[in-house]
Amino acid sequence: MVVKEFEGKTEKEAIDRAIEELGLDRNEIDFEIVESKRPGILFRGGKVKIRVHVLEEEETEEEDEPRGGGEEPGPGPTPRRGGGAPADSAFEAKMVDYTRGLLDRMGFAAEVSVVFREDRRIGLDIEAEGSAILIGKQGKTLEALQFIVNLAAGRMGGESTRIVLDTEDYRSRRERSLVRMAGQVAEQVRRNHDSQLLEALNPFERRLIHTALARHGDIETVSEGEGLYKRIRVIWRGR
Repeated sequence: MVVKEFEGKTEKEAIDRAIEELGLDRNEIDFEIVESKRPGILFRGGKVKIRVHVLEEEETEEEDEPRGGGEEPGPGPTPRRGGGAPADSAFEAKMVDYTRGLLDRMGFAAEVSVVFREDRRIGLDIEAEGSAILIGKQGKTLEALQFIVNLAAGRMGGESTRIVLDTEDYRSRRERSLVRMAGQVAEQVRRNHDSQLLEALNPFERRLIHTALARHGDIETVSEGEGLYKRIRVIWRGR
């Protein structure tokens, strides 16, 4: 992993410079603010320095879009694209059968179907009794299952394809819940003129929070911690 720093008169300017140099979208940048100076009597121009963690090619599998766990982990919340459909290729059939067999060995009688196909991404939906157990706390059980399925996909000729597992539309519900929670926390921080630390989130979820609160001019978000799951501190900085 390479760490790069970018400066600007405002946070937006620093982020724009990072986007331009790195060739990434705004939602793909996970950054932390390392310096922030507002214009004052002795310091006329504002200055914001951000630190961006740039993944090298060999790290992408584990950190940027890992094959199932964490960073999104995997491709992240994806709305369902209508009802499930049968596999239309040998690879899809293998993944459907593998996922169904994995769940069967875990004691779940499940139906697995294809719910969307995108460039290098395939979405599989699981219908089973006890879906709450399959999801687990904060979706971590589902992410673990997704990680295993993606490891299998790599052995079955799908090295460049990400498998997204979902059940009971959990991923979309989780995304909406996080955005709603971020807005509520921002209001609390604004009222109290303080900061608040959120729960540990994977990189996709952190980007979601950063993006949701970026339009709040008096709110700052900073990632804290090490490893795949970090926490975001929501900070009131005034205007």
